[in-house]
Amino acid sequence: MKTNTIKRCGLIAGITTSALLLSACQNLSSPTVRFDRQVNYGDAKAVELVTNEFGSTDLQMIAEKMTGSLLETGIFQGRPTVTLAPVKNKTSEYIDTNNVMSSIQTALTKSGKVRFVRSINQMQQGVDELQRQNQSGLYKQGTTAKIGQMTAAKYQLEGELTSIVKQNNTTKDVYYKFTLSLFDVQEGTVEWQDEKEIRKTSKR
Repeated sequence: MKTNTIKRCGLIAGITTSALLLSACQNLSSPTVRFDRQVNYGDAKAVELVTNEFGSTDLQMIAEKMTGSLLETGIFQGRPTVTLAPVKNKTSEYIDTNNVMSSIQTALTKSGKVRFVRSINQMQQGVDELQRQNQSGLYKQGTTAKIGQMTAAKYQLEGELTSIVKQNNTTKDVYYKFTLSLFDVQEGTVEWQDEKEIRKTSKR
């Protein structure tokens, strides 16, 4: 009698263990997808005021101001070549300043008034591609890009972002200033310069 009871208990335990293992395997292979939050598309151009830190609206305002100011000068006669220098971020925040210059480059390129050549950060990619075409032996002669034929930049765009932060127990004030300069590469002269100021205040 006791032997049969022990056997039954062992059988039940084995079945239970197998069921648990099977359930665990199913959970690993088919993870449960949970929808805890409602997600909606928003207007990418809408004013963003989640915090008073540097945000998407600030980037858009800077890009629009700089692009409009540059095009108004009429300096880009004959579609000259321009290259970008990294923007100096002198604020206390981590800001991807490449996004600012990328937006400016996109708008200027779409205007058809200027041609951009590879920036300092992009140059290695161009060198790698030239070497691959000319040294790998994979391409037909006459179809590869020739080394030494890159077009040099006539102008270089250089930017700087600074900020001043003031706060007390109830108010935080952040002042941003973005300065953009266009240098003649050969002569080293500043051919154009403008700035965009932004002030953001928040209260507790």
